[in-house]
Amino acid sequence: MSMTQQSTPAVGRPPASGPRQTDGRTARRPLVPRLLARPEVGVFLGAVAVLVFFLIAAPPVRDGGSMANILYQSSTIGIMALPVALLMIGGEFDLSSGVAVISSALTASMLSYQLSLNVWTGVIVALVVSLAIGAFNGWMVMRTGLPSFLVTLGTFLILQGANLAVTKLVTGNVATDDISDMDGFGQARKVFASSFGVGGVQVKITVIWWLVFAALATWVLLRTKYGNWIFAVGGDKGSARAVGVPVGFTKITLFMLAGFGAWFVGMHNLFSFNTVQSGEGVGQELIYIAAAVIGGCLLTGGYGSAIGPVFGAFMFGMVQQGIVYAGWNPDWFKAFLGVMLLGAVLINLWVQRTATRR
Repeated sequence: MSMTQQSTPAVGRPPASGPRQTDGRTARRPLVPRLLARPEVGVFLGAVAVLVFFLIAAPPVRDGGSMANILYQSSTIGIMALPVALLMIGGEFDLSSGVAVISSALTASMLSYQLSLNVWTGVIVALVVSLAIGAFNGWMVMRTGLPSFLVTLGTFLILQGANLAVTKLVTGNVATDDISDMDGFGQARKVFASSFGVGGVQVKITVIWWLVFAALATWVLLRTKYGNWIFAVGGDKGSARAVGVPVGFTKITLFMLAGFGAWFVGMHNLFSFNTVQSGEGVGQELIYIAAAVIGGCLLTGGYGSAIGPVFGAFMFGMVQQGIVYAGWNPDWFKAFLGVMLLGAVLINLWVQRTATRR
């Protein structure tokens, strides 16, 4: 046999048996690292750990009524933490969300009571006001190019002062009048602040709304073009605009979603307690942001989920109520909060490195 014949490959010969060769571009990573790279997995494990801890340390937590209270506490944080998380994925912050909740409740209460209107009129006007505040924040950020931290800090101070000053001017007090005997109050209370029985335990309607909003936000992020826009503008605004993403529209609507969340929580507060204290809400914005961060949203934007903040809010509710059920000094809540936040930042850093590792 000649050398030419030896070097000619056989036609139609099946490939040699053995392990398939792949390069680094086509190799799939193992399942566990891929799962751990998901933004909600770390906080889920943390929430399970916190739950187990308080089930052992605070036996009253095992009662159904106690768990219902924990879920209720979590829902009041979680409903607002969801739009805050979407806003953070989009690369922005809203420091006015805490006082915006009170502004919404004050608007609905004073308008209805002072003008003797059906409370649903106040509810609708409050929604318009809340959306307008969100639109203003978004417009200012896009128009001026200033960081949303500064813009919403200014809005925070404006709303904080207006809440107190307008309430004193209109009612002569720091709180609004009781609206429980006004037309439409009972219907509105059923929507925003009612309870229902499950196995002999009363569960607040906000828990259901919380889960519904979380499912809707997850669908938007993962299954819609708008969800892609949110990740794009949070990851790189310039690149997103270059490929046709409407950056201004996306960011302004995200701020308006935060306004919607503030409106909903404000309506719950109003119809739960029948009146509103105008000085409340200060500091709550940090709770909402912390719940989103603990839930896996990066401070730099472009990364996160809607499910993660659900577990983040649950951890807040679990710790806040668990400390009470354990009979400890409530001042420890701040210490637990700091530990959870610092731990979440470290976990997020590790998750980010894991997700980008080749």
